[in-house]
Amino acid sequence: MNKFKRVVIKIGSSLLADQSRLTPRWAFLQRIMEDIARLRGEGVEVVLCSSGAVALGMKMIGVTPETAGLRDKQAAAACGMPLLMGAYKQIGHEYDVNIAQILVTLGDFEDHPRFLNTKNTLHRLFRANVLPIINENDTITTEEIRVGDNDRLAAKVAQMVQADHLVILTSVDGLYDRNPSEPGAKLVETVHDVSEYLAVTETVSTLGTGGMFTKLQAANMAQNSGCTTLIANGEADDPVSSVLKGLRPCTTCVAHEAPLTGLPLWLSERLHMAGSIVINAETAKAVADGVRGIGREDVISLEGSFAKGDVLHIYDEEGKERARGLSDFSADEAAILVRNLEVPVRQLLGYHSRAILVELNNLISLDERHIPWDAPQASSG
Repeated sequence: MNKFKRVVIKIGSSLLADQSRLTPRWAFLQRIMEDIARLRGEGVEVVLCSSGAVALGMKMIGVTPETAGLRDKQAAAACGMPLLMGAYKQIGHEYDVNIAQILVTLGDFEDHPRFLNTKNTLHRLFRANVLPIINENDTITTEEIRVGDNDRLAAKVAQMVQADHLVILTSVDGLYDRNPSEPGAKLVETVHDVSEYLAVTETVSTLGTGGMFTKLQAANMAQNSGCTTLIANGEADDPVSSVLKGLRPCTTCVAHEAPLTGLPLWLSERLHMAGSIVINAETAKAVADGVRGIGREDVISLEGSFAKGDVLHIYDEEGKERARGLSDFSADEAAILVRNLEVPVRQLLGYHSRAILVELNNLISLDERHIPWDAPQASSG
């Protein structure tokens, strides 16, 4: 029996588009679609997260990766997406693979009803034996409302469909213990704790929006949901199946044996920081011990324009992220409560409520297996 049941594949722009001509790399597209058809024939359900639309559309609007601004990239995405999907459709037809396009934005992952709608669509496509091809809707997104990279997008999709493997194809064999161009650099074959390797992940490709850091972020997100990530070079015959079957070098980020599910997974694996709070040392310990929630008297400072129900990143006084939780108040309401500790909530806000910013049952303490987010520059509460 095939041990691979559901696989999410992420392909970077540098594999799909020629870096100098900004045209499709047809030989690679042929190899990847042939391999996907083979996997599907073996009973594996596949989701493809594909970059490339922005790169392929740049020539049409007369810009290059070095000169393109946000509006250029949005227009390039609009031009490049039909070209990219046309290529997939044309080659897929050769292997009897029907395709479907799904364009997503940050809100499709962060807003729970939209998350469920997207998930239901994917499962319906599985039943119809159609290959979903997912990309961020770069034509309408801005820096404030975008996922930002297809590595983490692919990890969220892997969580969404409960994939057992995430395969990230890139231009190197995997994660190295230093810059791969340096003498003596060695491939890291197995990773359990991705935080050990963050210092060697600063390189970003010319065409892509991410580098090895975003791939480790994605691997960490997948690990926490019980999905193993394989980071490998896409320049190979059978680029996906050869990695899944252990036939060539790659980096394997092993799934955690006790994955998170439900609300804890939802709270801890965010793509966007709506807001943050800094709490005092006593409260930080109580939160880590799972003893209580966070009251207004526990807060040192607030940051962000969050709404009620948004996920807050919670830091201690030393800047270490300790937890994440759902806010019971908007940013404006929280600021009023924190600045006026002696005044009853009803008098401040016009309605009765407990002065608890984050309830215990809406709070998750971050363990060591999560990559923490850097604390923003906080203003006083």
